This record gives sequence, C-alpha cells and structure tokens, in this order.
Amino acid sequence: MSQRELIVLGTASQAPTRRRNHNGYFLRWDGEGLLFDPGEGTQRQMLFGHVTASEITRILITHFHGDHSLGVPGVLQRMSLDQVRHEVEVYYPADGGAEIFGRLRRASLFHDRLRLAERPVTADGEIGSTPLLRIQARALSHSVPAFGYQLTEPDGRRMLPDRLAAFGIAGPDVGRLQRDGALVAAGRTVTLEQVSAPRPGQRFAFIMDTRICDAVFALADGADMCVCESTFADSQAGLARDYGHMTARQAGAVAAQCGVRMLVLTHFSQRYEADDDLRLLAEAKAEFAGDVRLARDLDHISVPKRAALGRGRRSLAN
Repeated sequence: MSQRELIVLGTASQAPTRRRNHNGYFLRWDGEGLLFDPGEGTQRQMLFGHVTASEITRILITHFHGDHSLGVPGVLQRMSLDQVRHEVEVYYPADGGAEIFGRLRRASLFHDRLRLAERPVTADGEIGSTPLLRIQARALSHSVPAFGYQLTEPDGRRMLPDRLAAFGIAGPDVGRLQRDGALVAAGRTVTLEQVSAPRPGQRFAFIMDTRICDAVFALADGADMCVCESTFADSQAGLARDYGHMTARQAGAVAAQCGVRMLVLTHFSQRYEADDDLRLLAEAKAEFAGDVRLARDLDHISVPKRAALGRGRRSLAN
C-alpha cells in the first residue's frame, strides 16, 4: 500500500520563533523520500517528526536564502554518520548554486561517505523521473534565483472487479491483461479498456518564496496537495510584492483558479503569532472553498486520495 504524506519540519520564514522552526518539509511518496528546503534545525526536527536520514532519496532546494538551506550541512553530516549507502539526488538553482552548495556541504570537517548526485536546475522543465514519478521545475519571481517544484504520477487505470468477473478473467490473467493491454478469454479478445477505468495520477506542488507569476499557476495546476508560501497577510500585500513573496489570500486565489484539492499554507513571517494564524487561514478560505491547512511544525498531513480526472489545467503535463 502506498504511503504519501507531508511531514512539516518547520514553518518560519527568515527567522525562527518560539513556536516555529526554520523551513523544512519531508514528503514520503511510496519508496521516495523528498526533503525540501532544509532550514536551520532540520536535523533535530527530523528526530521529532520521526524522519530518518536513510529515508532521504532526494533533496530539493528552491533557493539559497538561509531559512531554506542552512540545515543542509547538518542533514548531510547526519546522512554520512548513519552511512546512507544509496545515491541521493540534490536539486538547486544552477545560477551560482554549485559554489554555494559546495560551501554548505563542506561547512565543517566530517568523514564524507555520501553518494550525492548534484542536479543543478537551469531552466523550466523536467529535472528527474522514474517510471512512477516525474519531477518538474519552474523559475519563480524572487529576489534571488529560485525554482518551484512539481511531482506528477503518471495516469493509470483502475481494474473493475465486476467487469473482470463478467469476462471470466481472474488470477494471473489480470496481470497479463494489465501488462499486454489485451488477452483472449473464452474465445474472445478482451481489452484493458473494457475492464478498467481511468485512474488519475496524483500531483504535488511546492511553491516557496515568490511573487505571483505564471510559474505559480503552472506549478499549482491540478495539484492534489499544494504547499504554498503565505508569508504575509493581505494588509501587507505591497510589502509581499516588494520582497518577492505571496500573501495567504493570494495563495487561496491560486488554489481556487488551479483546481487544487488541498492547500497547505506555510512560511509565515515572524510578525504573526498564534492569534494571527486564524487570520491568515481566513484570508485564504475567503478565496478558496476547498481544503485549507495551516501548517504547524511537526504536522503529518496525508496527501488526499486520488480524485476523478478533469481537474485543473494540466499545463505542465505537456
């Protein structure tokens, strides 16, 4: 059975607070473990969130501001200490990124046993794939080079037990039909389409420090779960624009326009404390009638179960 959930390791932008650690997000996606934007303190938050270093298969960094990358040295050293043997792919903006990542990796002395495959991101498009997962990037509008990420599972088909029974197909023949697309049963040819229905692949979007731009909509398009920065309240919309950020209301509007199923708000300014959380949530909900979650440190949030085809614009799928 697949396990797809987001573990929120931190939700603070720029500076941590008494209630919020720096950014950090771990996505369990079946056999993949994707660590996004590990800010300072991520290694310790992983312990509290029950995330092990050996689970990490990919590290995705949107940009190299400290609240999104200062946790890299500790995470890498912990992976080395735990003797993680598999290759770990690391994605980051190519513009100046290799030098910065090299400094982070060698920030202190340790016995480096890691097998890292660095994948600098140079332009919009696909940056990684497996038969079960496609990773794409889009350039965002921030004060430094930044990319957002989208994960997409290929569409498939769901077998219909009643239709299989009607054609007398059972046991190993079901697997053969799925593999070959057709088989002969009781003297007649049965196609996969006759005994199955479309099953949409799931989609996850990760959108951090950025102004509203075309890339935000492309990344969020049709997402089952969209993790989106919500640094400011609507009353600071001008400040958000000036510093390359979004408001909670803007995040809600994007989710509504793009057919998002679950919106996860995060990356909050230190000016907002406990009483302000509900304000940010309300502003997003004023624009988006779907499921909105206000991320809190160490939350475990399950990716929604698959929905029907036809949601969103699917612009990145081309």
